Amino acid sequence: MPNRRFADGEVVMGRWPGSVLYYEVQVTSYDDVSHLYTVKYKDGTELALKESDIRSQSSFKHRKSQSSSSSPSRRSSSRSRSRSPGRPAKGRRRSSSQSREHKDDKKKTIQETNLALPPCVLKPSENNTRRYNGEPDSTERNDTSCLILEQKLKPDLEVERVLEQYSLRPRKEEKKKEEIYSEKKVFETIKTIEKASSKTKELEFGGRIGAFTLIFFLPATVFYLLLMCKQDDPSLMNFPPPLPALESLWEPRVFGVVLLWFFLQALFYLLPIGKVVEGLPLSNGRKLQYRINGFYAFVLTAAAIGTLLYFQFELHYLYDHFMQFAVSAAAFSVGLSIFLYIRSLKAPEEELAPGGNSGYFVYDFFTGHELNPRIGSFDLKYFCELRPGLIGWVVINLAMLLAEMKIHNQSMPSLSMVLVNSFQLLYVVDALWNEEAVLTTMDITHDGFGFMLVFGDLVWVPFVYSLQAFYLVGHPTAVSWPVAAAITILNCIGYYIFRRANSQKNSFRRNPSDPKLAYLKFIPTATGKGLLVTGWWGFVRHPNYLGDIIMALAWSLPCGFNHILPYFYVIYFICLLVHREARDEHHCKQKYGLAWERYCQRVPYRIFPYIY
Repeated sequence: MPNRRFADGEVVMGRWPGSVLYYEVQVTSYDDVSHLYTVKYKDGTELALKESDIRSQSSFKHRKSQSSSSSPSRRSSSRSRSRSPGRPAKGRRRSSSQSREHKDDKKKTIQETNLALPPCVLKPSENNTRRYNGEPDSTERNDTSCLILEQKLKPDLEVERVLEQYSLRPRKEEKKKEEIYSEKKVFETIKTIEKASSKTKELEFGGRIGAFTLIFFLPATVFYLLLMCKQDDPSLMNFPPPLPALESLWEPRVFGVVLLWFFLQALFYLLPIGKVVEGLPLSNGRKLQYRINGFYAFVLTAAAIGTLLYFQFELHYLYDHFMQFAVSAAAFSVGLSIFLYIRSLKAPEEELAPGGNSGYFVYDFFTGHELNPRIGSFDLKYFCELRPGLIGWVVINLAMLLAEMKIHNQSMPSLSMVLVNSFQLLYVVDALWNEEAVLTTMDITHDGFGFMLVFGDLVWVPFVYSLQAFYLVGHPTAVSWPVAAAITILNCIGYYIFRRANSQKNSFRRNPSDPKLAYLKFIPTATGKGLLVTGWWGFVRHPNYLGDIIMALAWSLPCGFNHILPYFYVIYFICLLVHREARDEHHCKQKYGLAWERYCQRVPYRIFPYIY
């Protein structure tokens, strides 16, 4: 194993990926496995570089002093030459040896002068200067910055033109020692996106111990909530609830229904209906394709359920065996998680999740080792995100409504049950109608598909999010019409904020130059993306979370105030979104550097205006 050359904390010169330009960076860490240095630029951007792309500052100083001593008049001449690279002097003739020496000197001067340029190549006709971190001098603009990290691969002719224009040619004395200035190296760098080390260094969720605990804690929480709801007095003081016999928790027929439900939704997903769209670019620049047909799957499911009810199928069977359904779904999610982890061991390095490649089995199993596991064109994570659990949530709510009518001999469901069903149905239909927006979420772009998302999609969502409807079956609550109207208004306010904020974000991410978004102002970043500082995202940093929390409160209010149990969803959701916001804050700070700090100054409140 070769010894590392640069120490942590050492200030060196690092080559910007895709160019031959060097900038002052600080070494933060070194990976013994991949032999890559993690360096930090002045704007806060962190990249992983090979040792051949890093040079000591003394070598640059030595080169500068050599060029100064060899030609005392070069400073004045270099200024004129730097404005027009490669232009011959008029009125003078040189010998062939003098001409070659002049050309070599000119290249040295240009490369040394370029140290003050940004890590992106601009046309000389562009008058706007850019800072070292690739950001324009103005802090707000309404056009998207074209930075080299975001540019698509240029044709060879265009690359050749840039090389000729800026004289980015290798010097003879350095060509033998290093290849960093060679034409071949430049072409390889531009044609291939340099990959940073994908090893997960910062562990979330309490690290390995936290992940191991959550694997058991999450299923225990679901079973505890369902057992509490079945009690006559679901008070927290009655902990622990009486445990049922283990043999009563498993029913093969129920497990068969769970499997049938999963594969029925998979069949709907595979139907060649709905448009096909591309997701956001992956780390290797590739874009995956997704079929948008979730709403059609919901319509087909509604037709299937309606047919069953027409033939007098007793849907309240779900309520009678609710705990068994939860156990079967949990068992299936564990099996699917094991399958996903085993297949991820053979996945290429570039297809692993940035947050689930720590090398620790328990942690990677929990967070998800592979980013986008697919069987052919069937994307398992994308399918589970909105289909079996979310549509299953609506079916469970309907089953609770029918169970309430049967148990309490009602000809009509209670107003409380109607409110809960209506609010949550609107939420699910909205998610499926705007299915394309999920492609820009952290779940799809960053998190791997492991136990955390599998259990969340297939168990937590359908069996915890339906807690209010399940509670109302055994603990009916009367709600007056004025109170129902007030709760409805509250839900509409939350939904309006949630939908408008998400639509604005998704439209801006898809096409920042859309004329309909011309009124929005944003802070450009070194990655080429913009941070909105007007509109909903100039109000708070996560307005969609604010709308989500308001809706969650509206879903719980129809259950009254006799017990805190129906409000578990609100409490949990606030904790979840605060934690997710902290994760997002950490990732954005690393990704956007100084631009994110300026954004936080412009938009100080995270979720709750004037509070948090």
